[in-house]
Amino acid sequence: MIKTIKDFDVKNKRVLVRCDFNVPLTEKGEVEDDFKIRQTIPTIKYLIENNAKIILMSHLDKPHGKVIENLRLDCVKNSLEKLLNISIKKTSDCIGKEVKKAAFNLKPKEILLLENLRFYKEEEENDDNFAKQLSELGEIYINDAFATCHREHASVVGVPKYLPSAAGLLLEKEIKALSKVLENPWRPLVVIIGGVKIENKLKLIKNFLEKADHLLIGGKIANELLIIKGICLGIPTSAEKIIKEIENLNLTSPKLHLPIDALVSLNAEGEGYVRETALGKVRKEEIILDIGPHTVEIFSRIIEEAKMIVFSGPLGYFENPLFEKGTREITEKITKNHKAFKIAGGGDTVFALSKFGLLDNFDHVSTGGGAMLNFLSGEKMPGIEILKNE
Repeated sequence: MIKTIKDFDVKNKRVLVRCDFNVPLTEKGEVEDDFKIRQTIPTIKYLIENNAKIILMSHLDKPHGKVIENLRLDCVKNSLEKLLNISIKKTSDCIGKEVKKAAFNLKPKEILLLENLRFYKEEEENDDNFAKQLSELGEIYINDAFATCHREHASVVGVPKYLPSAAGLLLEKEIKALSKVLENPWRPLVVIIGGVKIENKLKLIKNFLEKADHLLIGGKIANELLIIKGICLGIPTSAEKIIKEIENLNLTSPKLHLPIDALVSLNAEGEGYVRETALGKVRKEEIILDIGPHTVEIFSRIIEEAKMIVFSGPLGYFENPLFEKGTREITEKITKNHKAFKIAGGGDTVFALSKFGLLDNFDHVSTGGGAMLNFLSGEKMPGIEILKNE
């Protein structure tokens, strides 16, 4: 069993919270999408209401152990202040004497935001001394960063070695929602997989070929499968190891549903040329950028009968209005199935749902992309496992 934040008396205690504020930024360095920040607000509010001294820490992007000025967390501080309607303190570092002094001077209900953890290479290296220095800031450790739980980083698995630890409200919510899919899914279970990173989703495809009632595949992942299996013309872009794994997939499984038609263009940006065609008639010089209307119709009929739906990855190049129709119509069909428990996750998926105004129509939208894939693939998550040992 994993302890949760409610298992501790946090009154007057310095509570060190690992958040995931790794949000997309505009060219001006402002938060472009505050979805991840908003998801952690319930945990922060709980700590405020229970008179804790709150210390928040997170990474932002990939500075690779160097201080990069436009990756400081000032933008996150501004976003948090707007969402909470309170003033927040922020340090210019995440460890050291000044940071420790700021943490120890906190009063109940006050919030301190530490600087970007990944300004130190020791964070990703899971350096024990770095973890120990972070742990000295708090008296209780709370992990509310599901999206980093598949990483063995110092703030995720190192700090809990030194402090009483538990899951935050967001992490608890993620585990409960995703466990429903693995442990007791409602049938029919329909899993929809798209996106571009096939190597990240192969294990998920294999897992749900066994567990799901229907597996619908689109996006670049479907294109690669079809090319490697010789159904479409083209040259596969995957590594040799991935190609061999795909060659061993059973594409004849009645559970597996691949596109039968598509929208194609002559370039990856879809400029100047759009053609609707059956997959067997895609020309060598053409690139598939969306599923076609017949595929949408087939996928929609399957989705209508589902009792549980997992959606991970857009089904086409939805960023371009010419190729958004497949992803938009499928997500609309998902949200119209009111009898199904609906889960979505992944950065591009969340972005698509936001674009189509459908984010609030899902029962659970995960803050994790890779973490959700790992969890649903049945892999152990270091950040969750370490909490079980508490």
